[in-house]
This record gives sequence, structure tokens and C-alpha cells, in this order.
Amino acid sequence: METRKVQVTGGSTYTVSIPKGWATEHGVSGGTVVALFEEDDTLLVRPRTGGDPSEVVLDVRGLEGEALVRAVTTLYVGGFDVVTLEAPRVTAERRRTVRRATRRLVGFEVVEETGGAIRLRDLLDQSELSVRDATVRAHRLSTAMLADAVEALREGDRPLAEDVIERDDDVDRLRALVERAFRTSLRDPQVAAEAGLTQTACFDHHRCVRQYERVADHAEKLAHLTEDATWVPDAVDESLAALHESAAGVVDGATGAFFETDADRAVRLANEARAANDRTGELARDLDAAVRDVDPDLAGPLGLAVDSLSRVADYGGNVAEVALQRAFPAP
Repeated sequence: METRKVQVTGGSTYTVSIPKGWATEHGVSGGTVVALFEEDDTLLVRPRTGGDPSEVVLDVRGLEGEALVRAVTTLYVGGFDVVTLEAPRVTAERRRTVRRATRRLVGFEVVEETGGAIRLRDLLDQSELSVRDATVRAHRLSTAMLADAVEALREGDRPLAEDVIERDDDVDRLRALVERAFRTSLRDPQVAAEAGLTQTACFDHHRCVRQYERVADHAEKLAHLTEDATWVPDAVDESLAALHESAAGVVDGATGAFFETDADRAVRLANEARAANDRTGELARDLDAAVRDVDPDLAGPLGLAVDSLSRVADYGGNVAEVALQRAFPAP
């Protein structure tokens, strides 16, 4: 770490020199305009770019199917605004795959197609969906999926279970959006500033949305169990409902703590969620023991359901940890 002494010039202007090596590496010289970003007690200095969108060109001649989907998703999450996919010949199958990939990504659209290229651009108006809004929606969607998945399992409602499975992509899209915003904020603090967030806040939202994505994944897993468990025995039905209510309560309580602006109240709510997670673990252990006494053909799927709901509570506990760190940020 290098240090510099602050100088006073003109009686009221504070100046500080920057390392020559850094200036040379980033093309900074006399007369160059740099951008300054304030974040708490930190001042960041960054060379100003022209504001042009970040672009990348990718040769996709060796990419097909899910590998191509992953490549498009990676570039989106990495923060590129314009992506051009090139090949000697872009087949109809590749075009369908790219369109399938963009359906999983908020704001990313195909804007131009030729025989040898597909051009994608981020068309999202940031005012339409903020990082905070995306986090709120991810929480609501994932917990709604969980409630429907448990109902489908208890009632043997396969159409409802199929609906839950289809909704998993919606949460994945929000996770990708928040991860994109977080990664972009690391490269350009102005992105976070324009959203009214610090880089740390972007990171916190990213951590929470990852937990909601996992909740949605387990909701999907529960929905698939409906194919194997055609009914839930009366001996464990009410206990399964109680376990779901407890696990969902942990997630909801922790989320309330995360969005609470009063530090003392946030700490109280987060600690209550952590305590509720412990109680959920006890319910899960009791129900797991009871499940062993039911029909052997049902014991396996129901045991997996108990495990999923227990994990959901743990994910809520993780959100509570983020809320505690948010209430008392490191110095």
C-alpha cells in the first residue's frame, strides 16, 4: 500500500498525487478527467470512459445446446451490454438456442441477425426494475413456489406441481440480473451509485438472492416429488404443513430484517429468525423420525421433502446473517 500526503493549494483546495505507474497503465496524464466516487469514508478514483456500452464478440462455432446457453448467460452476468455471437454459419438450431437463453435473462434481447452473426443488447431500463425490486420479487416468488409445492405434495396435485416447476426460471432470471448488477458495480462504482446503492449493498443483495434461488430450487424439487408420493398419510400431513410454515417463517423473518433500516430492530428480527431456524430443525428431526413409520413407498419421497424444508430454513438463516452484517458493517 502506498501513501500520499494531502496538500492544500489556494488556501481551500485539497490535492493529492496519484502513483505514476497506475496513471501510465490506465492512460491518465495531464488534463485527463477522472471520476470520483464516494462510499462511506472511502473515495474511489476511476478514469472516465466514454460511457459507451461494453461489447464483446464470441466465436460460437464450437458451441451448441446448453454450452451455448451458458456462454450467453456468463457474458450477461459479466456485465456486457452488447454481445455479438459469430460463426461461419449460424444454424437455425443455434438461433433457437440463443433465443431460449435470452428468455432466461432480464433485458437481454436479439437486436440483429445475419447469416454469420447474432447481436444481443441489454435493453433494460434500470428505472423499471431496480436491484432492490429484484430482491423483493425473488423472495416473494420463491416462497410462493414453496407454498404451492407443499400444497401440491399434500394434495397430490400434479398440475400445480408442474406450474411450480415452470416458475423456477423466473427466479433464475432475477438472480442473474442481481449478479450482473453486482459484478458491474465492481467494475464501475457509478452503476451502484445510480441505483442508490453502495458496492457493499449490491453484494448483500446478491448474497440474499442466491439464497432465494436455492429456496426456489428446493420448491422445484418438492414439486417433482409429487410424481412419487401420490398422497401424504394423515399421520404426518399436519406435521409437514407445520414444518413448511416454520421454514417459510424463517425466510420471511430474515428478509424483514434485511430490509429493516433501523439497526437495532434489524438485529432483533435477524436473531429471531436464527432462533426460528433452530426450532425448525427440531421439527424436521421429529418429522423425519415419524416418516420412517409410514408406507415404505412414501417414506423415501417424504424424507426428501423434510430435508428440503430443513434446508430452506437454513437458507433463511443465511439471509439473517447477511442482515446482521448489514446492520453492523465492518469499520
